[in-house]
Amino acid sequence: MALDCDLILMIVFFTINIIFCFMGLGLIIVGSLTFRNVSDINTDHIKSLLECIQAVSEVTTLSIIIIIIGVVIFVFAALGFFGAYSKRKYILVEYANLVFMLLVMKIIIISLWLTMKSEVETEIQSKMLESLKSTFVEDTVSSTNSFSNEWNYMFMKLDCCGVNPVVSTTNDFDATSWCTTSGSCQATSSQIPKTCCLNVDENTYTSAPSGCHASVNSGTYNAQGCYDVLKEALLSYSSSILGLLFTTIFIEIFAVICAFLIRSKDRQLLRTHCPILCKCLPLDAPATK
Repeated sequence: MALDCDLILMIVFFTINIIFCFMGLGLIIVGSLTFRNVSDINTDHIKSLLECIQAVSEVTTLSIIIIIIGVVIFVFAALGFFGAYSKRKYILVEYANLVFMLLVMKIIIISLWLTMKSEVETEIQSKMLESLKSTFVEDTVSSTNSFSNEWNYMFMKLDCCGVNPVVSTTNDFDATSWCTTSGSCQATSSQIPKTCCLNVDENTYTSAPSGCHASVNSGTYNAQGCYDVLKEALLSYSSSILGLLFTTIFIEIFAVICAFLIRSKDRQLLRTHCPILCKCLPLDAPATK
C-alpha cells in the first residue's frame, strides 16, 4: 500500500529538522572549543602582542558567531517542527525564508573563515618573525620594552620558543637586538631565552640551567616554535567547523524545498517531485491552508 505523499514529506521534513538540531549542537560545541582555545592563549600578559595578529581577533569573533548560528538553528528547527505539524502556510513560508537567510549567512561565514585560514597559513609567520626581530631586546619579563616582555610570557605560557622550531644555537633570535646589539645572547652567555626552558615560569626562569639557554641541549627547552602552537590553537577545529557549515547548507536547501512542498497548493507539483511515492495522492486533494 502506497503512503500518502504528504506523510512522506512530513517524515522527511521531521528527519531533516532532527539532523538540523544535531548540526546546531555540533556548531555550538566546535565554536565553544575554538573560543576556549583562543581565550586560553589570549591572556593579559600577551594580549597586546596578539592584537598585532589580526587573525586572533577574527577567530574570536567568528567562533562567537558560529555559536550563535548553532543556537539559531535549534530555534529554526523548532519552528519547522511546529509549522510541519500544524501545516500552517505562513509558518512554513517564514521558516523557509529564515532558513534561506541563515544559509546566506553561513556562506559568508565560510568565506570569512577561509580568508582567515589562508592568512594564518601564509602571512602570520612572517609578521611574527618581523615582530620578534624588532621588539625582542631581553630574556626577562621586566624590561622597558613591553612587547619584549610579552614575547617572554608567550614562551612560558604556550611552551614554545621563537617563531620557528628551535633545533640548534642558530635560530630566530640571531636577528634580534638581544643577539646583535646588547644582551646575554650578544655576550654569548645565552643562545635562547631562559624563558624557553622547560618547566619555568615568571618566578623561576632566572634560575634556568645553562644547559638549556647556553648550550641548547635537546630535551631541556621547548623546541616547538610559537607559530605552530598559535596555528594549532586557531585552526585545530577548522575542518570540523567547515564540514558542519557545508553539511548544514545542503540540509537547509533540502529543508526549504520540503517546506514549500508541504504547503504547496499545486498537488500536481507534489506528484512531479515524488512520482513514485506519491501515486496514491489525488490531484484534487484539498490544499494546505
